[in-house]
Amino acid sequence: MQLLLFASVGGAIGAGLRFLVNEAFAARGLLAFPWATLTVNVLGSFIMGVCAAMFVHRSHLSPELRTFVLTGVLGGFTTFSAFSMDVARLFEVGESTSALVYILSSVAVSIAAVFLGLWVARAVFS
Repeated sequence: MQLLLFASVGGAIGAGLRFLVNEAFAARGLLAFPWATLTVNVLGSFIMGVCAAMFVHRSHLSPELRTFVLTGVLGGFTTFSAFSMDVARLFEVGESTSALVYILSSVAVSIAAVFLGLWVARAVFS
């Protein structure tokens, strides 16, 4: 239960940071292309890599800190960072085929799910 609290507090911070990035791009009129989302995804993935390596090499760091930062802050900032870490892990353990299937299915199925959700919502609420 304690790790859930750490993940939840970190998630709130990450979501707040994502909001601030979106606002910064909107304030500059950069809305035609999803620059804010791209920035959050790339930055979050980079920070995920740095932090994951740090936690491996600094094994004395607590599970609470790991949960707060990786699952909470970065998970709230962007779930794409978790996806990116999963892909990297699969490649690193030699599961290239699984990694490619995961990439293609995650992207294709998620986009299809958005369209399905839009279709369902429009059918129900129109």
